[in-house]
Amino acid sequence: MPPAVDLLVKDAELLVVDGEREIPGGWVAVRDGRVAAVGGPGAEPEARSEVSAAGRIVTPGLINTHHHIYQNLTRSYAPAVNGSLFDWLTTLYPLWAALDEEAVYVSAYVGMTELLMGGCTTSSDHLYVHPRPRLVDAEIRAARDIGFRFHATRGSMTRSVEDGGLPPRSVTQTEEEVLADSERLIKAHHDPEPGALVRVALAPCSPFSVTKELMTATAELAERYDVRLHTHLAEDRDEDTYCLETYGCRPVEYFEDTGWLSDRSWVAHCIYPNDAELRRLAGAGVGVAHCPSSNMLIGGGTARVREMRELGLPVGIGCDGSASTDHASLWMETRGALLLGRYRGGPGAMTARDALDIATRGSAQCLGRADELGHLRPGACADLVVWDLHEVARAGALSDPVEAWLRCGPGRAWTTVVGGRVLVDRGEPVLPGLRDALREHGRIARSMQRLG
Repeated sequence: MPPAVDLLVKDAELLVVDGEREIPGGWVAVRDGRVAAVGGPGAEPEARSEVSAAGRIVTPGLINTHHHIYQNLTRSYAPAVNGSLFDWLTTLYPLWAALDEEAVYVSAYVGMTELLMGGCTTSSDHLYVHPRPRLVDAEIRAARDIGFRFHATRGSMTRSVEDGGLPPRSVTQTEEEVLADSERLIKAHHDPEPGALVRVALAPCSPFSVTKELMTATAELAERYDVRLHTHLAEDRDEDTYCLETYGCRPVEYFEDTGWLSDRSWVAHCIYPNDAELRRLAGAGVGVAHCPSSNMLIGGGTARVREMRELGLPVGIGCDGSASTDHASLWMETRGALLLGRYRGGPGAMTARDALDIATRGSAQCLGRADELGHLRPGACADLVVWDLHEVARAGALSDPVEAWLRCGPGRAWTTVVGGRVLVDRGEPVLPGLRDALREHGRIARSMQRLG
């Protein structure tokens, strides 16, 4: 008799192992934070702990490739919600200047909890506002306290309004400060080992918020330490105009000129590259974080996801900012990708399985972890979700559990497992620090929004 596994998730209506394999009545066995085995009914191993997935679908954990978690402190901020992207940014930058370590910690704790409840087991975060030091350290501390799998990206802005950029001086830094802190964070927190819970990437905010010199130096630093690169790219028509006026070229050409056109990079949005630029990005292996809800709410266009995937670009899902999307549900973003894909390309352009594949294996590719995340093959990190759709919402959806999972709804995580640890159980987070974090979050958000 083989030794008992640590955790057995069993009796699933359907287990989605990856984009090629599904097992009706399937089970997943977990040992030492990894998937030990998967199988069908009648062959389950002994386990020290069990989770019943009876009547529910089980998938790999969804992966968030672009976010600004701190922005949940200014969600749905009335003076900003109906402006253009640049209007929205210039309204909110002064509020974000109040960020400190406590604000970042509680926003990260609450934001990561919300991600877990929406079926997300790994997230990146793009923290690019640095009015005070060691803010990225604070969100990494929150991730470790929760047990969440986290890719912190050290964002930066150096071009203030005085330098021809958008942000006020209060939230920017010098190039020397950015590079020194980027190197410190890599040395202090980046874990390159398989199964890592915390990794660090480098992420100047955008072409209009940093200098060309910083973009180039950041790419060189990432090469030296073998970490990934992330930024916003081709997000807005105004960005085209800005790059042409400031650098004499379009955003993708500028991206290439600064040494970023490589498979080390993944970019957020990527809405406005032309056909030739899209082929150049694909040829270099650059990944794209597709952010459906944010794109629709800001009203600035959406990525050509079908064409990107046909060209071979890794495409993942991103929530984007908590003050532009105003939620952190990867289920909602995956459904948004399904709807937008069909809206853009017709009924055959996107299926629920396509959207799930983007949110799992595609996202894992963007983060450079396709070998161990985004699927449930033996040896993968044991990051998985047992999904809950209320029986009323699913009534009549009998023929295809995957299509029903994304077309019906709303969907939520019934059980979320990260590295073999149950962090959401029966729809509720299993996090002792949540109540205190919510209380402090409310206090800080009221102060930041000047609501007394």
